[in-house]
Amino acid sequence: MSSKFPEIRTVNVTRYVTPLREGGSLPAIAEADDGFFYVIKFRGAGQGKKALIAELIGAEIARTLGLKVPEIVVANLDEAFGRTEPDEEIQDLLKASIGLNVGLHYLSGSITFDPAVSIIDPKLASKIVWLDCLLTNVDRTSRNTNMLIWYKELWLIDFGAALYFHHSWNNWKEQAAKPFFLVKDHVLLPYASDLDEVDKEMKTILSKDLIQNIVSVIPEEWLQNEPEFRSTDEHRQAYIEFLETRIAHSEIFVNEAKNAREKII
Repeated sequence: MSSKFPEIRTVNVTRYVTPLREGGSLPAIAEADDGFFYVIKFRGAGQGKKALIAELIGAEIARTLGLKVPEIVVANLDEAFGRTEPDEEIQDLLKASIGLNVGLHYLSGSITFDPAVSIIDPKLASKIVWLDCLLTNVDRTSRNTNMLIWYKELWLIDFGAALYFHHSWNNWKEQAAKPFFLVKDHVLLPYASDLDEVDKEMKTILSKDLIQNIVSVIPEEWLQNEPEFRSTDEHRQAYIEFLETRIAHSEIFVNEAKNAREKII
């Protein structure tokens, strides 16, 4: 298995196109200097830099596992950007987001995944459930699937609500080895019949080198000013340790998912 660093490009946002008024985070479609359109997640939104960290880690782990995720980029927002924006709420958001943000390649023409319409392979469903248990991703429910169908394939989007432990670093080491009880609400849980097989496969892929390399690409400025840690290196290492511990004890969250599934099928 290759231990190369993920290749995360940096682009400059050149044009704000339209807001996507979903929840309180106000992501937006914007154009960058490479000529492509991106869904931008702003550091000035409600969950701040932590949501960007979760987005990057989640998307790159998903990609490593062979799941389809739009390309993720670091999107730089210049100080002058957005001064002409007439909407005061959006202008305030842009002012608070100067610097590095997250962009996801915009999948033009995609449609929201609907389990009542689309048939999903049990192994694919099991991989996604396993991933979301690893990341403690609370936001892939029937109410908000955060999955798209694009050219007849399933794509994962929006990992910003994952890794919720980092909003309060209290007892984070203990949290790493706990079940993910909210898996009971996962939209794909009824179809995830191959969890044991997937568990063995995923643990083989996610080596320590891969986890360290993925976490290493988090921009330094997203890790600054966290009072729980003496340095950004220590902060970065905490994410690595959390993920490594969680992978090593994956049977805990796999068993919880299997038990939750038995109750609903």
